Amino acid sequence: MYDLPARPRLDVVIVTGLSGSGKSTAIRVLEDLGFYCIDNLPVVLMPRFLELCESSLETLSRVALGVDIREREFLASFPSVLEELRRGDYRVQLVFLDAADDVLVRRFGETRRPHPLGGDDGPLEGIRREREELEELRERADRIVDTTALTVHQLREELRSVFETADSAGGPNLLLVSFGFKFGVPNNVDLLFDVRFLPNPFFVDELRNKTGIDEVVAAHVFDREEARGFIARVEDLLRFTLPLYRKEGRSYLTVAVGCTGGHHRSVAIVERLAADLAADGHRVQMRHRDIQR
Repeated sequence: MYDLPARPRLDVVIVTGLSGSGKSTAIRVLEDLGFYCIDNLPVVLMPRFLELCESSLETLSRVALGVDIREREFLASFPSVLEELRRGDYRVQLVFLDAADDVLVRRFGETRRPHPLGGDDGPLEGIRREREELEELRERADRIVDTTALTVHQLREELRSVFETADSAGGPNLLLVSFGFKFGVPNNVDLLFDVRFLPNPFFVDELRNKTGIDEVVAAHVFDREEARGFIARVEDLLRFTLPLYRKEGRSYLTVAVGCTGGHHRSVAIVERLAADLAADGHRVQMRHRDIQR
């Protein structure tokens, strides 16, 4: 007789958030990544469902559950159910999707769907009520994803950066974002660098209508010792800290680099950082947030 190998701990991702914030997209992304997904399972049935997953003949290692305002009377029991799951032998992450009120109103207008709590008062009042009812879930979330400025494609990439490559040996998955300060600082950033101290290619006539992706712009930026020194120091910092973040259980890290408009300096810096760190074996994704503005 011999002992059967122990099953791995079940990874459980619970996706919740405001109506219109992208929960359905998130569930589809997780399904594509190999999660067994169920949307709107009554929260009181979650513990039993996970027990069934562990005892099934099919080996399940990743499960994603959607929870939203449709739970209504069951929603009040969610905090206690969540604590029960976290005390069990599961790895549980609660992901809360959010967005600005005006963006949510616009999304409901575009889809012509009524807000589930709007009634005759319209979507804005429904959003206010929903925020109140979901506030405790938001406070308990392990990760809050603000989808205000994200396209569906960008939301997919952000979720993939968290859940697709969490087993990267060299450190957490790295998302590098270029942006323009004139359009505001990105949300959910872990490290932020300002490169407005470098001369702006915008004021060079032949470079104004190009971007940092163009070799001639990148060459102009890195022709200066300040840019080369900056890159070297940031890369040294990331090479030192990424394994430490991994050791502390971080599966993702978002680093933003900003210049004035998000077209030239920040783009060139992010492109170089991504190339150098990927060559080191790190899992790297890029997003140039404002390059088309």
